[in-house]
Amino acid sequence: MFRFFKRKPTASRPAEPALQELEGAVEPSHAAAGGAEPPLERQAETLAPQSVTAPATQASLGWFSRLRQGLRKSSAGISGLFGGSRVDEALYDELEAALILADAGMPATQHVLERLRKNVRATRAETPQEVKDLLRDVLAELLAPLEKPLDIGLTTPTVIMMVGVNGAGKTTSIGKLTRYLQQAGCKVLLAAGDTFRAAAREQLAAWGERNAVQVIAQQGGDPAAVAFDAVTAGRARGMDVVIVDTAGRLPTQQHLMDELAKVKRVVGKAMVGAPHEAILVIDATNGQNALAQLRAFDDTLKLTGIILTKLDGSAKGGVIAAIARERPVPIYFVGVGESLEDLQTFDARAFAQALVG
Repeated sequence: MFRFFKRKPTASRPAEPALQELEGAVEPSHAAAGGAEPPLERQAETLAPQSVTAPATQASLGWFSRLRQGLRKSSAGISGLFGGSRVDEALYDELEAALILADAGMPATQHVLERLRKNVRATRAETPQEVKDLLRDVLAELLAPLEKPLDIGLTTPTVIMMVGVNGAGKTTSIGKLTRYLQQAGCKVLLAAGDTFRAAAREQLAAWGERNAVQVIAQQGGDPAAVAFDAVTAGRARGMDVVIVDTAGRLPTQQHLMDELAKVKRVVGKAMVGAPHEAILVIDATNGQNALAQLRAFDDTLKLTGIILTKLDGSAKGGVIAAIARERPVPIYFVGVGESLEDLQTFDARAFAQALVG
């Protein structure tokens, strides 16, 4: 679920950003804004959230089937433990090993087992099936804090900065998120801030064309300048959302992380308080490396959310438990396939059910 807050405009006018305060070599081109007059600031006369959820159609049921298929390796390793007739220490030992193999990590695994033992005693569960049901409940409880809606429209535009390592599926996720937002009635503008990867600008432009949205880009431009121009254009054109793509980077390369922080600062010059969302795209097949990525990007940007991709193949999925236990940044969406409709909002209980089987 995400919430779209609609506002009614008034005639108040904001102060223009101080261009001379931009850092170093950043030179906004202004061409992206098309020479438009400074935008009118939208003030809320009424502010009522419209919660947007996917209907319980055959398509959503198919999504859950694909999620279960994507987590089949971990699910088989966990579900197969409960086929016996006894609940003993051997079962807990095997479950510990299965959770670690599923990339849950030791802290989350120990937490789950402690909670499970307590609940088994409290409910006097005697059969493996009863323990399995309790395991789903424990995992759902652990993951519940990650289930948080993405709020759009509290500011206009809502500026989203998308980050991640190379190959995580960041640009593809932007295309899918754009479609998702459009279906709720949002006007979206994209910024091709990945000025380093070959054909990255063209790839984002293709997604923009596919979704019939405009893309702000510069040939070989500074990524911070592209982001500045996009936010300025988004304000001038009355957009609901501006999504800023950024170059994929390894969190171990400090100079690249410093550049990412610079993009965030410059976006804040274009619009006070922006970016309003800093979303990390994580490849679910990366296992515990995903947790290291989360720590690094969160330390640099103070992340507001996660999109977990590639839950349609060899992903083990248990890393989500490690995230919930060690760095509980909300998971806004999960990706279970390549089509535009395969980006779905995160559901803690559905994920726990798919993981346990």
